[in-house]
Amino acid sequence: MSAKDYSLLGPDGAEAVESGLAAAQWYHSDIPRKEMKALMKREDGPAIRDTLILFCLMIVFVVGAIALWPSPWSIPLWLCYGVLYGSAMDSRWHECGHGTAFRTAWMNDLVYQIAAFMMVRNPVTWRWSHARHHTDTIIVGRDPEIVAMRPPKLFRILANLVGLADAWAGWSRMLLNASGRLHPEEVTFIPASEQAKAIRVARVWLAIYLATIALALWLGSILPLMVVGLPRLYGAWHHVLTGVLQHAGLAENVTDHRLNSRTVYMNPVSRFLYWNMNYHIEHHMFPMVPYHRLPALHAKIKHDLPAPSPSIWAAYCEVIPAVLRQLRYEDFFIKRELPDSARPYREDLHQVAI
Repeated sequence: MSAKDYSLLGPDGAEAVESGLAAAQWYHSDIPRKEMKALMKREDGPAIRDTLILFCLMIVFVVGAIALWPSPWSIPLWLCYGVLYGSAMDSRWHECGHGTAFRTAWMNDLVYQIAAFMMVRNPVTWRWSHARHHTDTIIVGRDPEIVAMRPPKLFRILANLVGLADAWAGWSRMLLNASGRLHPEEVTFIPASEQAKAIRVARVWLAIYLATIALALWLGSILPLMVVGLPRLYGAWHHVLTGVLQHAGLAENVTDHRLNSRTVYMNPVSRFLYWNMNYHIEHHMFPMVPYHRLPALHAKIKHDLPAPSPSIWAAYCEVIPAVLRQLRYEDFFIKRELPDSARPYREDLHQVAI
């Protein structure tokens, strides 16, 4: 088979549109309308609680780290601050981008803007990028957020544990946008009416980074950058470890999230940092269900889903051999086994998923 082109400008994307894979009708587990309505109900309380906990912890850790700087005793505090900045903000950006974390719109928007800045993801660009990811999940040439391609780019994935690929790409894209230009791929999914907003945001961000760098130079210390910017690098590892598990090793070009997404049971700390995105099949099936109701959603439809991985470790025991095999045979994928109680969507997809 010829190599796949994962770019949004290549032949695979055009073929997906032509074949009907793009913007297709996806499988959904059956849930009574009344129960679904209850699951989708938004409220402010859980997200306010979790957001206050997150930002209070960040303040405690960063104040302590600054007070102990440059002593080695500050290192554990920087690491804790970093994982909240460079990993927890990934799920906050994500959930608030869906508009489901809070009931109050301005709260979603505020946390979304802050988290997008910390994750170096233009909030305009990524709102539309993520909408495409949900419309065309792991459809080659259409989904701009595929992490584990075939063959896998292992160096890029490993480099991202310290932000050396995605963060630098984000900063490079910020400079491009601040110059008044968009990347050709961005033009394919950002509506023309929104493109100027992406440029304005990039210019505001650039001003913030320039001010931070100027402060560091004036103080003769890297300390300001340890607070703003660098945590995206030294705190990225958790969101990469959990994010890779979402789709890695699974089928491409199918319209059933049970085949291309993975649910993983995780410990309470990881679930707090990840905001329950470990229930990833459930989230893709019903993206308007708030993060704090995903466990309840899982309980209602798990009879229709593949068995979840029992832990992060167990998930990687499945993913790592699959990814290594894809280095030699890129057409290999993990075929998900559905329980006897599951309802098939299209039998042909379950037989010949690619």
